[in-house]
Amino acid sequence: MTPVIRTYRGKDKADCLALFDSNVPDFFDASERDMFAGFLDAPQGEYFVIEQDGRICGCGGIAREDRGQARFTWGMVDNSLHGAGLGRLLAEHRLQVIEQSGDYSEAELFTTHRVAPFFAKFGFEIRGVEKDGFAPGMDKVQMIRPVAG
Repeated sequence: MTPVIRTYRGKDKADCLALFDSNVPDFFDASERDMFAGFLDAPQGEYFVIEQDGRICGCGGIAREDRGQARFTWGMVDNSLHGAGLGRLLAEHRLQVIEQSGDYSEAELFTTHRVAPFFAKFGFEIRGVEKDGFAPGMDKVQMIRPVAG
């Protein structure tokens, strides 16, 4: 079936936590799980899930930064489905929501050095790197992309 993106609902929490778990330790550190669980209890901004074949296989959202930027929040796809185009679908959806809002001049995200090349494909540029910013061996990379106006 074709994947569908819809708004996150509280009943999706366990499925989203399973997505997180599938991406530990390669893309998230286990120490971040409680922070993600807390976010899911009260997501900031807009948060979405990708459903395909009756299961949630991805999630991610956007929120307004204090400086007025749009910030990507907690994006991930089931590790077993990496390379299937779902991450691209989710990134494109979030960028479309940002652009259609007309409220932002740029989008910002924080990711690991392993994932930064993926976001570079969408026009995000590295603005800073904090060594071990997420966990030992997981540098925190700040990336920004102008929003088409």
